[in-house]
Amino acid sequence: MTKSDQKRFTQAIIRKGIHGHTMTENGGEYRERVLTMDTMNPNVKRVEYAVRGPIVQRAVQIERELKMGIKKPFTEVIKANIGDCHAMGQKPITFFRQVLALCSYPDLLEDSKFPEDAKSRARRILQACGGGSLGAYSTSQGIEMIRQDIARYIERRDGGITCDPDNIYLSTGASDAIVTMLKLLVSGKGMSRSGVMISIPQYPLYSAALAELAAVQINYYLDEDNCWSLDISELQRALQEAKKHCSPRALCIINPGNPTGQVQSRQCIEDVIRFAAAEKLFLMADEVYQDNVYADGCKFHSFKKVLFEMGLEYSEKVELASFHSTSKCYMGECGFRGGYMEVVNLDPEVKVQLTKLVSVRLCPPVIGQALLDVVVNPPQPDEPSYDTFIKERTDTLAALAEKANMTQEILNQVPGIKCNPVQGAMYTFPRIHLPPKAILEAKEKGQTPDMFYCMKLLEETGICLVPGSGFGQRDGTYHFRMTILPPKEKLKIVLAKIKEFHQHFMEQYS
Repeated sequence: MTKSDQKRFTQAIIRKGIHGHTMTENGGEYRERVLTMDTMNPNVKRVEYAVRGPIVQRAVQIERELKMGIKKPFTEVIKANIGDCHAMGQKPITFFRQVLALCSYPDLLEDSKFPEDAKSRARRILQACGGGSLGAYSTSQGIEMIRQDIARYIERRDGGITCDPDNIYLSTGASDAIVTMLKLLVSGKGMSRSGVMISIPQYPLYSAALAELAAVQINYYLDEDNCWSLDISELQRALQEAKKHCSPRALCIINPGNPTGQVQSRQCIEDVIRFAAAEKLFLMADEVYQDNVYADGCKFHSFKKVLFEMGLEYSEKVELASFHSTSKCYMGECGFRGGYMEVVNLDPEVKVQLTKLVSVRLCPPVIGQALLDVVVNPPQPDEPSYDTFIKERTDTLAALAEKANMTQEILNQVPGIKCNPVQGAMYTFPRIHLPPKAILEAKEKGQTPDMFYCMKLLEETGICLVPGSGFGQRDGTYHFRMTILPPKEKLKIVLAKIKEFHQHFMEQYS
């Protein structure tokens, strides 16, 4: 035993004491911890977030091992598990970064290298900030000028339908607003406990938030055989089943879809709104991928636009919260945590409570608010930055469309993998056939079969994907979620490695 080992052994005996009591090093009795796994909030233990779960933690470990010189059958880990655009090589939009740089360091307003339209945006934003600085708190709901700009943006997007800036709440990304809305919706105990309908597959934010809030998760399944479409009869089935053990109160829709990449038709959205109205459900529309639409014949329709075009019977009745973010689309500015929520038909007294709730966190990141303002107020045709902005925006979306098509084409060439068209968003969610022998070995290891598959893929190729079980899937089916964000040449390598791995995996376990 080394001297350091002896010291640690002696210290352990001192802490434990000769009769097993926990002692301090100076002989006093050591107080047991107040917060333990037994005493902590049990709801937190039920929270799972697959996008940054065990497989991602292992990927980080492997990266460290590579840096230490440990030999692997690959030279880098490719994280295709998360929609982190810039981490995957997507370039920032020049105009956005220019305005943020000017806002962050106003001395640059005297620099001739910056175009005048960027300077005018920056001056306007700074004038709306306390003390003319991004470092000042804003109002809890967000800077009023920026909420006004967002309202005008929504009106343009939706063909002139009125938007009240007082119904806009800025947030720390869309996720923060979604969780805030769920907090307002959840109440009751036993049979009266709130139930929230979420799609399966779903983005794990929803299941995690519902677990933390001790709400009832009501699963409705998207139709994989019909390009992950939403069937109203499936909504009805899920609702009727849920009424036996909870009080359904809300319906969450992700359009375009994450992780499934489908884009809902206008007819589908109308059907969903009628369903929500008939069943008295609060609608939550997650629309953060609204610019990410690639497939021919597909078009983004906002829930608010469709709601108001359906007439007063719906536009004055259905309660709706819709969400958007600067983290996706062509912006991809995940780290600035800019987002907003618009509420429609919210009870005025509840709205007071919503404003109170967001005030507890003081305000969303002001730099994220500034970014939002530039996103909804981009360069115009008569301004110097317009041509560059349009080219960067167009090129980014065109590259994503090309990669979406390439991904589904290559994956569908692999026996045992079936991939629906990536109509929108930034992901594919292909179904994988796994042999019984592999399923058995996974169970022996205490893993879900698709986790077993993805972990082996990571260890053998360095490619990090998320197993479908982290998003939900029908029993007996297996999937993985993969982002289409890597640069085209790197994405080709990823797809080739997946193809080779899957063929070898099938041979190994056949």
